[in-house]
Formats: sequence, structure tokens, C-alpha cells
Amino acid sequence: MYTIVVKGKPQGPYSLEELRKLEIFPDTFVRKPGMDDYKEAHEIEELRQLFGFLQPKHTPQYFASFDQRLMAFAIDYFFITLFYAIVMAVTIVFVEEKEKRIIIVTVGFGLISLTKFIYDIIADCSKMQGTIGKKLMDIKVTDDHGVRLTFASSLVRNLSKIISNATLGFGYIYCFFNKKNQCLHDVIAGTLVTKDRLL
Repeated sequence: MYTIVVKGKPQGPYSLEELRKLEIFPDTFVRKPGMDDYKEAHEIEELRQLFGFLQPKHTPQYFASFDQRLMAFAIDYFFITLFYAIVMAVTIVFVEEKEKRIIIVTVGFGLISLTKFIYDIIADCSKMQGTIGKKLMDIKVTDDHGVRLTFASSLVRNLSKIISNATLGFGYIYCFFNKKNQCLHDVIAGTLVTKDRLL
């Protein structure tokens, strides 16, 4: 028995014979007993045979939404900021001069963005394929084929964020007009941010 998603809502279950009478497309999401999550119809062998769908060249990826990526960014920034806040607070306790305290705070806040940049480069090409924030949001960074990034690709991706920021935010808004939810820096670097599960 198969459950399908129509206009965002699960319908069914249906038998194969019942599915034959329905309007099923290659990218219709389908689930059957024993499957952990929905798959596109052309991923399932018996449905390819039933409807004559072509076998996919690569396993389709589910792409991370803008809000998932934004939340991952916020989580990472929170932890890094918290770390520096604790370090600065402890350091200031032992510094009496006001000028030195101001310098410590200024330098500390300046290091937050630099640390985030370096951390992103290292984390995106690590075995985890993303930062702690991405891991908590169940998303990861890959190349166009779903493969782990090299250090060079990760560096290009994160350097390209400068362009996304320089476009007054359009580089990020671009993901709303891209079928793979790629921001401008993802397009430049040839990378994807994917999630393992549809729901």
C-alpha cells in the first residue's frame, strides 16, 4: 500500500492498481510500509515500471530551506558569541584599567566574525559536513553530486559569502528563486545545503 503527497497533504493508502488510475508524476512523493521517509516516485523501482519513469541518475536531494539555514547560522553565532563573552568577562575581572577593558571588548567582538568564518570553512569540509548549528538542524553542505566538500571548495564557498553580503542581501534572497535553494555563494562554489529527511 502506498501513501502519496498531493498539494502538501498525504493521501491514501493506495494499492498499485489504484495508483495506476491516479495522476502520478516522477517527482510525486510516495511512501510505503518499511520506508523511513517519502521518496520521489521515480526512485521506486515498481513505480518506474508501472508508469514508465526513467531511473534517476543521482538520488534526489531534499534541499534545506532558508529558515533552516538561518536558524543554523543563529545557533552557531550564539555559541561563538557566548564563548567570547565568557572569555572577555573573565579577562576583565583581572584588568582594572578602563582603556584596556574597552580594547579587550572591542577586539573580542571583532574576533567573533573571524572565528565564525574560519569555523565555517573547517566545519563545511569536515566529516560532519557542516557546523554544530547545521547538525542540530539536520542539514549539511555538499557539492553538486552530494559529496563532501574539499577544503578548497569550502574556502571558495565561504569567501563567496562576501559577494552575497555585498549585494545588500540579494545573495541570500536568491535562494527563493532557485530550485535547489542555493544562495548566490552556493551557485558560485557549486555547493548545496541539503537535508536528509523530507518531513
